[in-house]
Amino acid sequence: MRSGQTARLPCKIIPASVLQSVHIQWTKDGQIPSDSRYTRRSDGTLIISPLESEDSGVYTCTASTQHQLEQRQLQLRVQTDLRITTAPNNVQVSEGSTALLPCVVSGDNVTIGWSRNGVPVRPDGRNILTSSDGSLILNNVKPSDEGTYTCNAYTGIYSVSATAEVRVTKDEQQGEEPAVLETENLDRQGMFMGGGPDPDAISVASVTAVTTNVSNKRSKPDIKMEPSSGRPVDYQVSVTVIEARQLVGLNMDPMVCVEIGEEKKYTSMKESTNCPYYNEYFVFDFHVPPDVMFDKILKLSVIHSKNLLRSGTLVGTFKLDVGTIYSQPDHQFHHKWALLSDPDDISSGCKGYVRCDVAVVAKGDTIKTPHKSSETDEDDIEGNLLLPDGVPAERQWARYYLKLYRAEGLPRMNTSIMANVKKAFIGENKDLVDPYVQVQFAGQKGKTSVQKSCYEPIWNEQIVFTEMFPPLCKRMKIQIRDSDKVNDVAIGTHFLDLRKISNDGDKGFLPTLGPAWVNLYGSTRTYTLMDEYQELNEGLGEGVSFRARLLISLGVEILDVSSPDISSSTEVQVEGVPNISETATGKVEEFFLFGSFLEATMIDRKIGDKPINFEVTIGYYGNEVDGVAQPKTKGKKDGDEEESELIHNSSEEEMDDDGGMTSVAMTPPMKPVVTDRNYFHLPYFERKPCIFIKSWWQDQRRRLYNANVIDNLADKLEDGLNDVQEIIKTEKPYPERRLRGVLEELSQGCSHFLTLANKDQSQSGRTKLDRERLKLCMSEVEAIGQQAKSMRSQVKKSTVRDKIKLAQNFLTKLRFLADEPQHSVPDVFLWMISNGKRIAYARVPSKDILYSGVEEERGKDCGKVKTIFLRIPGKKGFGPAGWTVQAKIEIYLWLGLNRQRKDYLSGLPNGFEENKLSRGPGLPCSPPISLTYMMKQIFQLRVHMYQARSLFAADSTGLSDPFARVFFSTQSQVTEVLGETLCPTWDQLLVFENVELFGEASELRDDPPIIVIEIYDQDTVGKADFMGRTFAKPVVKMADEHYGPPRFPPQLEYFQIYRGNCSAGDMLGAFELLQIGPNGKADLPPIDGPTDMERGPILPVPLGIRPVLSRYRIEVLFWGLRDLKRVNLAQVDRPRVDIECAGKGVQSSLIPNYKKNPNFGTLVKWFEVDLPENELLHPPLNIRVVDCRAFGRYTLVGSHAVTMLRKFIYRARDKQANSWSTTEEIIVVGMETEPSFKKMDTVVKLDSGSDAVVKVEVSKDDDKDGKGKKRKRKKGDEIEDDELDESMLDWWSKYFASIDTLMETLKAQEAALSDSEDKDDADVADGGEIKLEDSPVKGSKRGKGKKRKFPEPLEKKKPKLDELKVYPKELETEFDNFEDWLHTFNLFRGKGGDDDDQNVLDEDRIVGKFKGSLSMYKVSDDSSREASFDSNMGTFQNVPHNDPINVLVRIYVIRATDLHPADINGKADPYIAIRLGKTEIKDKENYISKQLNPLFGKSFDVEATFPMDSTLTVSIYDWDLVGTDDLIGETKLDLENRFYSKHRATCGIACNYAIHGYNVWRDPMKPTHILAKLCKDHKLDGPHYGPAGRVKVENRVFMAPTEIEDENGLKKQTEDHLALTVLKHWEDIPRVGCKIVPEHVETRPLLHPDKPGIEQGRIELWVDMFPKDMTAPGPALDISPRKPKKFELRVIIWNTDEVVLEDDDIFTGEKSSDIFVRGWLKGQQEDKQDTDVHYHSITGEGNFNWRFLYPFDYLMAEEKIVISKKESMFAWDETQYKIPARLNLQVWDADHFSADDFLGAIELDLNRFPRGAKTAKQCTIEMVTNEAEIPVVSIFKQKRIKGWWPFVARNEEDEFELTGKVEAELHLLTGEEAERSPVGEGRNEPDPLEKPNRPDIALLWFLIPFKAAKHLVCDQYRWLTIKIVTALLLLAILALFLYNMPGYMVKKMLGA
Repeated sequence: MRSGQTARLPCKIIPASVLQSVHIQWTKDGQIPSDSRYTRRSDGTLIISPLESEDSGVYTCTASTQHQLEQRQLQLRVQTDLRITTAPNNVQVSEGSTALLPCVVSGDNVTIGWSRNGVPVRPDGRNILTSSDGSLILNNVKPSDEGTYTCNAYTGIYSVSATAEVRVTKDEQQGEEPAVLETENLDRQGMFMGGGPDPDAISVASVTAVTTNVSNKRSKPDIKMEPSSGRPVDYQVSVTVIEARQLVGLNMDPMVCVEIGEEKKYTSMKESTNCPYYNEYFVFDFHVPPDVMFDKILKLSVIHSKNLLRSGTLVGTFKLDVGTIYSQPDHQFHHKWALLSDPDDISSGCKGYVRCDVAVVAKGDTIKTPHKSSETDEDDIEGNLLLPDGVPAERQWARYYLKLYRAEGLPRMNTSIMANVKKAFIGENKDLVDPYVQVQFAGQKGKTSVQKSCYEPIWNEQIVFTEMFPPLCKRMKIQIRDSDKVNDVAIGTHFLDLRKISNDGDKGFLPTLGPAWVNLYGSTRTYTLMDEYQELNEGLGEGVSFRARLLISLGVEILDVSSPDISSSTEVQVEGVPNISETATGKVEEFFLFGSFLEATMIDRKIGDKPINFEVTIGYYGNEVDGVAQPKTKGKKDGDEEESELIHNSSEEEMDDDGGMTSVAMTPPMKPVVTDRNYFHLPYFERKPCIFIKSWWQDQRRRLYNANVIDNLADKLEDGLNDVQEIIKTEKPYPERRLRGVLEELSQGCSHFLTLANKDQSQSGRTKLDRERLKLCMSEVEAIGQQAKSMRSQVKKSTVRDKIKLAQNFLTKLRFLADEPQHSVPDVFLWMISNGKRIAYARVPSKDILYSGVEEERGKDCGKVKTIFLRIPGKKGFGPAGWTVQAKIEIYLWLGLNRQRKDYLSGLPNGFEENKLSRGPGLPCSPPISLTYMMKQIFQLRVHMYQARSLFAADSTGLSDPFARVFFSTQSQVTEVLGETLCPTWDQLLVFENVELFGEASELRDDPPIIVIEIYDQDTVGKADFMGRTFAKPVVKMADEHYGPPRFPPQLEYFQIYRGNCSAGDMLGAFELLQIGPNGKADLPPIDGPTDMERGPILPVPLGIRPVLSRYRIEVLFWGLRDLKRVNLAQVDRPRVDIECAGKGVQSSLIPNYKKNPNFGTLVKWFEVDLPENELLHPPLNIRVVDCRAFGRYTLVGSHAVTMLRKFIYRARDKQANSWSTTEEIIVVGMETEPSFKKMDTVVKLDSGSDAVVKVEVSKDDDKDGKGKKRKRKKGDEIEDDELDESMLDWWSKYFASIDTLMETLKAQEAALSDSEDKDDADVADGGEIKLEDSPVKGSKRGKGKKRKFPEPLEKKKPKLDELKVYPKELETEFDNFEDWLHTFNLFRGKGGDDDDQNVLDEDRIVGKFKGSLSMYKVSDDSSREASFDSNMGTFQNVPHNDPINVLVRIYVIRATDLHPADINGKADPYIAIRLGKTEIKDKENYISKQLNPLFGKSFDVEATFPMDSTLTVSIYDWDLVGTDDLIGETKLDLENRFYSKHRATCGIACNYAIHGYNVWRDPMKPTHILAKLCKDHKLDGPHYGPAGRVKVENRVFMAPTEIEDENGLKKQTEDHLALTVLKHWEDIPRVGCKIVPEHVETRPLLHPDKPGIEQGRIELWVDMFPKDMTAPGPALDISPRKPKKFELRVIIWNTDEVVLEDDDIFTGEKSSDIFVRGWLKGQQEDKQDTDVHYHSITGEGNFNWRFLYPFDYLMAEEKIVISKKESMFAWDETQYKIPARLNLQVWDADHFSADDFLGAIELDLNRFPRGAKTAKQCTIEMVTNEAEIPVVSIFKQKRIKGWWPFVARNEEDEFELTGKVEAELHLLTGEEAERSPVGEGRNEPDPLEKPNRPDIALLWFLIPFKAAKHLVCDQYRWLTIKIVTALLLLAILALFLYNMPGYMVKKMLGA
């Protein structure tokens, strides 16, 4: 008993009737007690009150009568009060010295323990010691010893604790920053006067408090519930086949086939060319899970001569998987060359190249399409191959040998019904599975043989794939299948990721694996006829059970294709391999798995009425179906290992630990008990069921240990980075210090890994991959450690965000390294079984619970209590069904070798007794089957639910009726339901009374269980809808602790709410767990709520916890409503907006007629409200739009919640900012460019009070003296540097020049990005911040202070054109959506989407927009008012009126790119449709036939009235001959925000002012007028134009030229240049400055309502707006596409020489050729022209004098020929093609009867082709093969050129050889010139060419027969002729003999 209590010592006399005659005497230790505290009652009971410690002893009651004497003894033990008499104090010690923390405790049998920051401190005998009285001594103190030390003293169920801070000071102070970390906790403690603790070591609480609580006995739960791997997603793969080059073959007709999975698409066929140009676009749409998508193979094949009748011959193919494309930057390859190879002949080398763009877009991806620039760059093929970074251009062929030895642990199954029938009838009980392995890799498939009726098949076969190395297919799919007559079924699937088993670094290694076991997971092992989880066996989604394990190894051999003994085919081969030894994969060890279920709560009510049990399995052990739960003998491991070997391996202690220990894999069934309406729990109370399983596996723990160490590093890094981001988010001070601490910890952890990883090198079963991976991990981790160390010193306040990004890279790298490809022990599965049916599961990776003596190597959940949420298996777990918890389990797991078992219970909460199975006498004990907890603590939990924000919309109104349900242990409570809100403020305290927790008090203090908070939407009918879930850990107060700072009262914190894997809002709350001590609830702190609330039984959040409030005024600008959709089929007519924040609000005025005018009459209203001082805790502001209907009814139209009010806080400008700078600042615009300066628009912002002159280069076309002078050209200069001809220039010249600039800028940005990653940013001193505009400045350096270094001038000077700004994205993104003062709030209605990506689906819920703004400020802030202040407008001064205004809107549409094909032929016929208000323009008659990149070049004028017509929709439709036209995509522009924006987006300002020419000023207001208006509107001083080209605005002076030239070249004075210069630098004007929209073209994505989130193409346009009440604008700019110019190319073929001789003369045997030349322009194959034939050339010389005529249409700017032709005879109209201008010449040998023979060819690019050689001798093959070094010419510049060019063809070795030379003359004329001087084709009139001088062959036909006969008879066949003649003579004699014989015989016989 305890001192202070009352003791009653009974001494009962039986029977009571004799009591009178009995004498009773009490003695204590033989002495009669005399103290007055002792009293004896009449019945003999001794009462001692109050007890003191000296009352302990043996008490004897003696009862005597005259006849007998009886004695009874009692022992009384009085425990003194458990009290800390000497508590530790805060100490500050210097580094290296000793710290003493006393902790003297009064009481009996007291146990004293110490913890630091919640983690137990254990004495190590050296640096950490404890004295006999419990004090802690720290020797040789290090900075890492700093922290909060707690002394915990407990006896029995009572405990007390005391804390103290230890600070370590360093000798020298670092002078970089103040050393105090001002966190709130330390402020409140007020403990230290000097410097604070080492701030790097302090962790700041994170959003989800769970992440930061230091945990020693509990591990972190995972908040994201839903498995995302198997869910189907929308994907779009787009492939543009641009062209092919260097195709191997003669005179080909190639087409390209693009194949993804089963889908094939073909380009058109191009005739007679080896370098076809296609520019065709293909799109493939898929809806499949990511794994399936990324394993699909994209195959490009080039096929020759394919037509309807024949399949064509394959030239070459290229393969890569979709995953490789998706992992590229921006998920795409752009303009890359795919290298083709022949799969049937690997020795043949490269078969050509195909140039293409490939992109993969998933739903919601924003893809950055590189801008379509003109294709002038002649690409370097080798440098631009379609390969991921790091893959060498020269890929080699390799063999991949996958050896498959055997499998084990296959589930008992059979898929054929017949087998079961057979079994029933015949009783045949064979193993009913016929397994084989199927392997898929790089689009090929290989299979092993089928092992009939076998659960442990042994194959010993290898499958050999031949594929390029490195392969562009990442994964190999290995699948065990069951062979069946009907259909084969997968048993399990494993994916081998080649990236994880190879390394491409300098010290890298080829892919290698094993021999090692890999585990296959899939559906449950119970056999059912129709397996509902079959897709899990196919590898889709997370497996829910172990299926089998497979012993494999993989090797790769690079082939030497030149060696003759290598087969050249890539067919998959299957070969046998020798058996593998038993020990090759490591020594088999006995593993022991122990688990204890401490709590099972939140069990779904659907299964609450049946008994429930839990099953734990590891591999095929513990699974009741397999019957392997109890191995028959200790050694027999399912017949796999031999008994004797196992017994030899096992040590003595294993044997006697558990002689025949049976496994217990299931908890006993138990009926659940109701928790609340939704959930049940199992009543375990103090008795916790346990499971244990023995299993035998190869001992490969080292692999898992290394993975655990790296994972441990990664976890710490991730938590640290979350902390840093949280500090930044909550604006706490010094995030850089925390980041330094994180990096310091990382570098230390990395060095620690290096020492640990080197252990156990000699272990058996180590594979090559183990050794190589170890090297890789060590080098990578070492590198990360060193980088982290060096990075730590570079962390500054300004660079924190950049450094976090770099640290994130470390994290991804560590996570990649931690993933071990060679499995060992299978994962542990946990199943909840209800009434024999499997309901839900959890999968625990075995490495996470693996035990090791070294703490870093131990799994993160080993020996810890883990909270696990059970999930529904398979597809059912997708979506809302998978979000509701099936059960929440608190489980303790431990896995290790059986011989390491002694510590397996050490991590459990203390205070339990083991209950073991009685095994009979003499037998050793087995592990416990349950634990009984003796220690129990009683707590009260207080849950302070303040508010939530951004919740999910669960009702059709777009709102919810949210309430929260809070679970802790076996109790649950709910908050009140708040109607119709997404941002509820519950302000409610929930008190959980008498919460029983088992275990020691001190452990619970450091590591309490988690609280689960679920948010639901209350529905009037049916059950509540789940809206999200979050976790929290309470702050624990023990009974003897003081309730006060720093820990109490707890602070409100935001907790992220998750719904599935998506975040679904935040919850603001605080949680405290208070121990109820011996005096009951009296010791608990009182609940002080605000008294003024009348809420009945609902308790509000107490005063110390609820936020401190201030009075704020919120002003609301009501502008108008837009795009309101119908509500319940009725149109909105009289809408009103209600604004509400924290219970207060304001209503807008009513819009009387929405159709007539949707703007509000009263612009500004305000209301006052009490809001928290802390801006982060501000409640959301709700905007609701209601429609006022008849009879006083209101209908909700839509609502919007503004969650972050901070951006609307009005911060009055400080006084200094008003004047900004008192001195003038001059901005000079130079008129003459200095040679060392490059064009740049640089502005330097200066401190107020400094004078400066800043030079700003503005390059002018009308330079004073630069105009007419031509630069002298050096001899070697390129021709293209010609001066520009003004008359030639048009808008398109400006556009193309601007695109080139954009491309340069983008390249420069990329280069700068890669540079900045390498080197550290230097700080900008003196606050002289340098701001670079978006100008094409390369490599500009940020200088110190005000000095500027200018980059070197560009090497190659381009002719200077005035440019516009091409934005590769929407204009809104550049100018912050034009919400500078008018904001657009989307109104939502309808349920939220249940997809992974909710933002995409939110678009469907938008029912309109509210336009307006907010401004809030504290009421006390009386900001100084200006004289012109309008009190009605509040802070919204200078806001224009919102009356209707008429505007002329002019839309310029330039072009569309990458449109989604809309027709079957893979093309579209696009045209533009424009809709604005009621006006709709469809430009249907001007559709562009069969184009996916149409050039429109159109402008449209539409008159509109704002606000009625404020949304402009530009759509692209596909024209169809029959049926309605299909929408391809559309884009919407909000014109109103643009019109009213301060950025002046009505008409972009040009870069230069010109009054004529291609750059004419198109705004009706001149720059001077615009500037004057801006100054007037903003009440600025100016503009003052001064002499010498100066202008002054406010206190800024600008300088610029003042002359302008008109059409006639006359100069006149103007101030517009000056005004324009000011406008271009308007952002530098004090107070009101902002960037003004320049003349531009914006690129907008086209979207389709049916395919949200996936781009359907892009459109380039710009919009000008002109108010009708101002000056009318001039006519629209002419941007119609340039018309192609007519040209005629005349090619005269004069002669050929050295043409290969193809024919042998039949008679004479002479080599000769009948030569003719064929020519055509690319794309005009049908216009082929042939010369006549030069017969019988025996020298290869041919004379022709033949003229080809090729008229063509040509676009100079794009360097393309334009061809219009019908695609086929069925085509409705002509299609326009743009093709590079290339002339093809071929030389042929004519044959009379057979097909002509192709001899050679040359293709000349008319823009860049080699200059012809002067003589045939100088003409070499180098002119074709070595193009780079040969001077090139352009026929468009030269006009006429003559020379010799080589004909080439490929020989058998695929190399070019010279097959002839041609002398030709090329003459280019324009259409008009050709008409003026016509010529004839061939040698025809007019201007005929003379006939060639060929050898005379007139009599040849007559003489040839004689010559031939003589040659044949006399020379070649002399003897043959003699033999034939002799034979003929003999035959004639014989014939005469036979003919005459009968007559002669008759004569003789008759005697005549």
